[in-house]
Amino acid sequence: MVDYHAANNQYSSGGAQTYMEQENDWDRDLLLDPAWEKQQRKTFTAWCNSHLRKAGTQIENIEEDFRDGLKLMLLLEVISGERLPKPERGKMRVHKINNVNKALDFIASKGVKLVSIGAEEIVDGNAKMTLGMIWTIILRFAIQDISVEETSAKEGLLLWCQRKTAPYKNVNVQNFHISWKDGLAFNALIHRHRPELIDYDKLRKDDPVTNLNNAFEVAEKYLDIPKMLDAEDIVGTLRPDEKAIMTYVSCFYHAFSGAQKAETAANRICKVLAVNQENEHLMQDYETLASALLEWIRRTIPWLENRNPEKTMSEMQQKLEDFRDYRRVHKPPKVQEKCQLEINFNTLQTKLRLGGRPAFMPSEGHMVADINRAWHTLEGAEKGYEEWLLNEIRRLERLDHLAEKFRQKASIHESWTDGKEAMLTQKDYETATLSEVKALLRKHQAFESDLAAHQDRMEQIAAIAQELNELDYYDSPSVNARCQKICDQWDCLGALTQSRRESLQKTEKVLESIDELYLEYAKRAAPFNNWMESAMEDLQDMFIVHNIEEIQSLIHAHEQFKSTLPDANREREAIQAFHAEVQKIAQHNGIKLSGINPYTTITPQSIDSKWEQAQKLVPQRDKALQEELRKQQSHDNLRRNFAEQANVVGPWIQNKMEEIGTISIEMIGTLEDQLTNLKEYERSIVDYKPNIEQLEGVHQHIQEALIFDNVYTAYSMEHIRVGWEQLLTTIARTINEIENQILTRDAKGISQEELYEYRASFNHFDKKRSGQMVSDDFRALLISTGNSLGDAEFARIMGIVDPNNTGTVTFQAFIDFMSRETTDTDTADQVIASFKILAADKNFITAEELRRELPPDQAEYCIARMAPYTGPDAVPGALDYMSFSTALYGESDL
Repeated sequence: MVDYHAANNQYSSGGAQTYMEQENDWDRDLLLDPAWEKQQRKTFTAWCNSHLRKAGTQIENIEEDFRDGLKLMLLLEVISGERLPKPERGKMRVHKINNVNKALDFIASKGVKLVSIGAEEIVDGNAKMTLGMIWTIILRFAIQDISVEETSAKEGLLLWCQRKTAPYKNVNVQNFHISWKDGLAFNALIHRHRPELIDYDKLRKDDPVTNLNNAFEVAEKYLDIPKMLDAEDIVGTLRPDEKAIMTYVSCFYHAFSGAQKAETAANRICKVLAVNQENEHLMQDYETLASALLEWIRRTIPWLENRNPEKTMSEMQQKLEDFRDYRRVHKPPKVQEKCQLEINFNTLQTKLRLGGRPAFMPSEGHMVADINRAWHTLEGAEKGYEEWLLNEIRRLERLDHLAEKFRQKASIHESWTDGKEAMLTQKDYETATLSEVKALLRKHQAFESDLAAHQDRMEQIAAIAQELNELDYYDSPSVNARCQKICDQWDCLGALTQSRRESLQKTEKVLESIDELYLEYAKRAAPFNNWMESAMEDLQDMFIVHNIEEIQSLIHAHEQFKSTLPDANREREAIQAFHAEVQKIAQHNGIKLSGINPYTTITPQSIDSKWEQAQKLVPQRDKALQEELRKQQSHDNLRRNFAEQANVVGPWIQNKMEEIGTISIEMIGTLEDQLTNLKEYERSIVDYKPNIEQLEGVHQHIQEALIFDNVYTAYSMEHIRVGWEQLLTTIARTINEIENQILTRDAKGISQEELYEYRASFNHFDKKRSGQMVSDDFRALLISTGNSLGDAEFARIMGIVDPNNTGTVTFQAFIDFMSRETTDTDTADQVIASFKILAADKNFITAEELRRELPPDQAEYCIARMAPYTGPDAVPGALDYMSFSTALYGESDL
């Protein structure tokens, strides 16, 4: 049906027009032509019912059903959209007259001059007056608002009919009576607007009844225009009733003009829905990318937090290689995804602001800040994992060194103790002569000296075993068992030594001293022998150094040791000369010696043998130290190589960061020029990446060489990586800001000069040149643009430009605010009004109406999201378009 409400509101009782005076001048005494009266009754009754059915009622007899004034008042409420005074429900004549008077007063208030029509005639069922009143209502609410090329009402309606039917043969509309008798004009109107409903070429001018019935049936079935005329009455009347024809034709005008409004409304809704659908796709894409990135971080952090050490160096080296693979292969794409995620988020927020939509709030845990926190946690775990790997490798290297040292000292000690228990437990002194016993006693004293000299080695063995336990050496049980065996054996040797000494001392009174020469030999040979063994241990001792200074210290110590060799050689020659003197005295005195020194097991041959062995170990030690010196020099070259490149790359990255900061606050050229320059600048930065990769290669060599410090540079590879990632992210963000400024400029119609003015003002008050300003500076900026701000107004503006309450305002937020203050966007009220047109003025809309007026995909989009309508006038399948429209603009949940 047709909406008359919009037109009704354009008129008031003070500005009444008189175009209907002639039509309203209803002669009380003039009798209607019976044929005309019949046509008017049918037409006016059908016209009234077309509106009353909206209220769920109808009339049967036009002069009888309006007598009590109730349905008359209801009719006026339906066609005007306004509330009339409450009717009186009494059955008395005075109640009916009062109700009719309320209806007539309402008609008069709309600028209609009622002539010769009183409430009493309506109550008395005067058909002529009732028809005249209905005609007055039709003129006011159905015809008065028709306007075509500065003509209105009847003339406007006639001109509209002439224009619409002009192209059709056999149609010449000159009036509202005989021009319509053949039915072709009705069919031409329908065909002009809905050509698919009528095959006009098959109509014949000589068959008016068929033509009329065809038009009436099509209008009722497809255009929702009730049948108000009978074809036979029109054809059988010399001059059809003009008022009946005008009433029926006005329904066609409103039906087709309503279709144009519906098309406009549908276009508006399509535009709004298209924006909303695109925004929803962007939101879904953000959620998907954020979920994937957070899931990757969630899976990666436990791996980086795993601190289960491996037992061997090769296994830990494999862990380090896996970590390098993660750094080179797996992490860089995720850095790019994180940067893209922030760019998508900023672009979506800009589109939402430009469209007047509320800001996008990601699901819980998917905010950009949440992703940044998770990323920070990932990088913390990454740094901790790398430190743990390097420390663990150092620990294993130290463990291997200590374990080898333990085995070497243990083997030497076990070799020395071999046979000592048997020697200490023998009873040779029981059958020995006095001289032999004295010799045994002295021999035992020499053994005790030797035993004391080995105490230091015992303590070293125990200390090394203890350190291996503290460092959690994987083979600690075997080390502990071996150390315990050595300690137990040492304790046993101590007890056996004391027991043998007591036995020898007990028989000493009956024994003679032995040759002093043997004794002196034994006393001097034992410490010298121990010194040689210690020297050989030192010459074969493994060493580990980390820099040139440490290896040079070892070389210096070795040189000092070599300087003592002449003195040691003289001591050896003195000991050998002492033994030679024994042989000389024995030979000189004819004494037959047994060939064995009774006081020591150290023979001159063993001394010479160990001395020769020590002489061979010295050059071997020299060679090992020189090889290590060359290795440390090579490491130092690696450090210098890395430092030379890092000291170039580090400042380059820092300078580029400063240049980007300068570019972001300066406006040189148009936004497109700035965007082009920034992208070229970005490509120049990306072209620098081979230098980073080259530095990564040098750093890999350093790590493979187990170099853990570098005194030649303050830049570590981690610093370079973080700086490079921040540089790429910063240039990408700066480009995104310029793109968003272009979006804002194009969407809001901001000129380049206005953008320059905004940027100049913003830079003037951005004292820190950081691209963000605090609230006090922002307030000063607004005042400088001519705004007089109170605290409440400034608080409102800050709520717009700083919704997250960070205390700072970006340039993008500033231009969004300035453009919002000067441009208009679609509102929820406009969308509601558009839906109301599509719904034919109902408070709800049906799926069938949506599918008829909107494109298929957007119609289904609305149907899926609209809630069922539950108002008192609801019908099956009714949908609530009001709450749906407000939800599009964030005023309620969709």
